[in-house]
Amino acid sequence: MLKILNTSEIRQWDTFTIKNEPITSIALMERACIAFVQWFTTYFDQRKSVGVVCGTGNNGGDGLGIARLLMDMGYSVKVWVVKGNESEDFTINKQRLSEPPIEIAGTLEEGIFDTCDILIDGIFGSGLSRAPEGIYEEVIKAMNKAAAIKVAIDIPSGLFADKHTIGSCVCADFTITFQTPKLAFLLPENESRIGQWNVVDIGLSKTFLNETTSKHFWVEKKWMAKHLPKRRKFAHKGDFGSALLIAGSYGKMGAAVLGARAAMKSGVGLLTVHVPQCGYPIIQTTIPEAMVSVDIDEWCFTSVANENDFTALGIGPGLGQDAKTVKGLERLLKEVEVPMVIDADAINVLATNNNLLHLLKEDSILTPHPRELQRLIGDWDDDFHRLEKAKTFASQMKCVLVIKGANTAVLSSDGRVFFNCTGNPGMATAGSGDVLTGIVTSLRAQKMSALDAAILGVFIHGYAGDLAAWEMGQVSLMASDIIKSLPEAFKQLSR
Repeated sequence: MLKILNTSEIRQWDTFTIKNEPITSIALMERACIAFVQWFTTYFDQRKSVGVVCGTGNNGGDGLGIARLLMDMGYSVKVWVVKGNESEDFTINKQRLSEPPIEIAGTLEEGIFDTCDILIDGIFGSGLSRAPEGIYEEVIKAMNKAAAIKVAIDIPSGLFADKHTIGSCVCADFTITFQTPKLAFLLPENESRIGQWNVVDIGLSKTFLNETTSKHFWVEKKWMAKHLPKRRKFAHKGDFGSALLIAGSYGKMGAAVLGARAAMKSGVGLLTVHVPQCGYPIIQTTIPEAMVSVDIDEWCFTSVANENDFTALGIGPGLGQDAKTVKGLERLLKEVEVPMVIDADAINVLATNNNLLHLLKEDSILTPHPRELQRLIGDWDDDFHRLEKAKTFASQMKCVLVIKGANTAVLSSDGRVFFNCTGNPGMATAGSGDVLTGIVTSLRAQKMSALDAAILGVFIHGYAGDLAAWEMGQVSLMASDIIKSLPEAFKQLSR
């Protein structure tokens, strides 16, 4: 897991590295410049004209160092500096330039950046605490207006790393950030400001990072590989859990099929699918590997027997919100003792009947998409506010909350948030969430902890989606394609 630090902690990390490596601050800045340039030169060759726009703090110092390195490598580079109080390292890097930069102090010339193919943004760093004003705001607006590709150093100027951004901000096509992503990068509201972000290693102290606690994490593939359920040579199907999936209603049996297939492909030993009577022939013929439990009602879920005979229970895909289903869910929540994964219409029932929320058992996993989350926790002002409200809900309910979408967030009841690194826009398609429910229910049935099952399930779901998109593209991707790619996803991870 890669820890995501706030701006104060990042400053402390820099200071600790300088003191304990030891290394001078200007040498550390040079290391950051070299890491940025190594990335830059793999994307853009010397035929591109480059403009570097700098402030006079340390982010501007990075910009000057990058400009010098690119000049040394044969790039045509033009440097502008928005005049202000210079930091010590900025002054050193300005003196190292072969010619002085162009100062921007007064009225901004129309089309000032139009001659550049690429604009590198080095005006403000991650420590910005208020919206840009005056000439800084004008420069940012001029950069956004220019047709050039924008590449931000560490963080787009004007973006707040740890809170909702107000005011002007550079809208970068690429953001090359140092050592760890910022929280702002992972929230939907900043998509147009961040562009494609990449982390480069500048050698900050691993000791500091290991000793620093964090509430936010970026999930890494190597963690997933270590947490895959292991299979012993003499194991039998009972060793891999027994899951009950309650899903489907008249007209929505496809959701039950998708969830069940995903559960089987994710390694559960035994699967029982509980469906209304109308769904019996569908499940029996489409998923012969699963057993079928049939409801007393022909069209929707009302009750299930022996729900505590399983190691995990998933409920929600295609369930519907019939009044009889609401009563059935209430009875189930009162009586169930096994771990639960709750999705889709089961979440909608909870949201519209919030008197049922107190019945949730500790460590239940809820997997809402944004609209379902809104029904569950209420409206929010911005994505940072949404995250805080979701944390409060997870803490109060003592549950694991999965907020689906790009960078799907898995929230634990103790306030930690794990952002997923897999998945693609092609997965924004009907049935994708049903597949996730099946995967997570399967992993939970295999006796993984609620948090680990959610994190691994979300990763595998996105990884399989990425493999499917690689094969057929994002536009044509269907939920069943994700299921088809699950074996390869598990196989690659197990290697």
